Order: sequence, then structure tokens, then C-alpha cells
Amino acid sequence: MSDPRKLEVLRAIVEDYVHFREPVGSKALVERHHLGVSSATIRNDMAALEDEGLITAPHTSAGRVPTDKGYRLFVDQISAVKPLSQAERRAIQTLLEGADDLDDVLDRTVRLLSQLTNQVAVVQYPHQSRAQVRHIEFVLLAPRRVLVVLIATTGKVDQRVVDVGTDIGEEALAVLRTNFLAATQGTLLSQLPQTLPGAVAAAPPVHRAAASALAHGLETLAQGSREERMVMAGTANLARSTVDFPLSIGPVLEALEEQVVMLRLLSEMAQDPRGVTVSIGRENPYDGLAEASVVATSYGPDSSAKIGILGPTRMDYPTTMAAVRAVARYLSRILGP
Repeated sequence: MSDPRKLEVLRAIVEDYVHFREPVGSKALVERHHLGVSSATIRNDMAALEDEGLITAPHTSAGRVPTDKGYRLFVDQISAVKPLSQAERRAIQTLLEGADDLDDVLDRTVRLLSQLTNQVAVVQYPHQSRAQVRHIEFVLLAPRRVLVVLIATTGKVDQRVVDVGTDIGEEALAVLRTNFLAATQGTLLSQLPQTLPGAVAAAPPVHRAAASALAHGLETLAQGSREERMVMAGTANLARSTVDFPLSIGPVLEALEEQVVMLRLLSEMAQDPRGVTVSIGRENPYDGLAEASVVATSYGPDSSAKIGILGPTRMDYPTTMAAVRAVARYLSRILGP
């Protein structure tokens, strides 16, 4: 499709259908857009677009709606992602900079992105395969109960209560913490099981059993940190879009609930030169998302994790792409070194 006027007609059809939620006719296009040609010419252009599979006629209407192929051409014609307004950027910065830890940052991020786009927002936790131990803390809760805190270089904070099996005091616990930090600080989480025995061996014999229990707690936390996880918000937005899922909204909700499906989809989405990748309708490898689109991009110091939105194929792609990219950039800035 290289005819500029037909591309302009397609753009107008997509924009009107997204805005008005109803099939678009030639008369409406002439009235709403300054296309500079007659209604008859627009009808001919629409017939050509339909022949190329870019628009189609729902059986209940004389108007036309974009197909997945039509949306794809429309998205591909977006040469640059537009920036958000200054007020929107300021709102993002204010909300995200007030977060306390990684969990809080990601929770605020998906809620914010969902509000900006009126879609379901999803964010992968940063991949922990490259994460290192930033800090370890032992907090005495009772003579035999210790809160073990593991902080990764990604900002992820994990904690669990460990029964050390014997009474231990604050001073002895402080010595153990020093030993564990000396042995593990800067160690990859994936290699923590190999370094922990050294910290246990360095413990005074009288506290070696407690050290072993603490090491087991840290190993469990490190193992949990390496699991693929994601956070999402805005599923209620799908309920308001049931008209956009004529077959069934059920498979879409199931894909969101089965996090492994979304995690795999996000991981497999190649990065677009514009910085935001769009997967439309049946381009999605999961059949349950045949009526949905996913807009995503990478974030973080090593750009290994993804953030994005999921919604109906009838969405405001330029605005959604801008919001996803802007939020990802702020998120990267907050989590950066």
C-alpha cells in the first residue's frame, strides 16, 4: 500500500472507529476529515482497501471497520512515538519517585499505566539471573526467631522468618550477619548456594547450627527471586470492553490469569526500532488473544524485562505507545544504577 490518499483514508477509518466504536462510512469520513475528495472517491478508496484485506464490513452495517492487517499498516505508518504532555510526565515522575521498594515501584507503575491507557497494564519483574546480593539483614524477633532480609541489586527485597533452633542474642546475630555479608555481597543470586557454606563455616562453632538455618533461609529467598513473575492492574477495563471481544472475553482473562502465557509472550516480543513493539490480534501466538493487542517495551538497566498493556485491537495506538514508552523510561531511571 503506497497510495498516500488510501493510507489517509485508512488512518481516518481507524481513528474514527477507535473514537466512536461504530463502523465508519464514506459520508462520515467526508464530514469529519478534510480529505479533499468526493464521497464517491472515498467509496472507491474504501473498496480498494477492502480488496486488500485492510478493512471489512460487519454483517450488521454498511460501514467498515479495520482488520488486524489494517491496524498493522496503521501502526507501521506511525513514524515516531509522540511524547506525553508535560502534565502527564510530571504525574508519572511524582507517583513513581514516591515508591519505597521494587514491589511498590512496580505496583504503582502498572496502576499508573492502566489509568493512562484505560487498558490492562502488565510488568515483568526484572530478570534476576544477573541480580547480585546488595545487602543481607538479620533482625532478631525472639530468642530463636530471626527475620532474614535479602536485597538484590535490582531493588528486589525478599524476607522470611527463620527458626534458628537455638537461642541467639543480638551481638552473636550481628557477627553472623557480618560473616554472611563478607561471603556473599556482590554474589549472583544464582550462585548463592555455592557461597553460603563458606559463611556457615566461618561462624563460631556454638552458633553454627543457627548459621546453617539462616543460610537455608537465604537460599530459599534467592530461589524465589529467580522465579518469573509479573504484576498487572486494570482488568476491570476489559469488562468495559466486552463489545470489543465478540467471541468471548474469557480466553483473554485466562491468558492474564495464566501468567506463564503473558510472560512468554512478553519475552518473545522483539524490540521495535521506535522503542515500542505492537502485537495485533492473530499476530499473537496464543489463540486466546486473537481479538487483543499487546503494546510493550523493555525497561531496566539491562532492558531485560518488559512492560506493556493488553487490550482490544480497537485501541488508540499512538497514545498507548507513547504512554508505555514514557512510563518505561521513568521506571528505568528509578531502577538504574
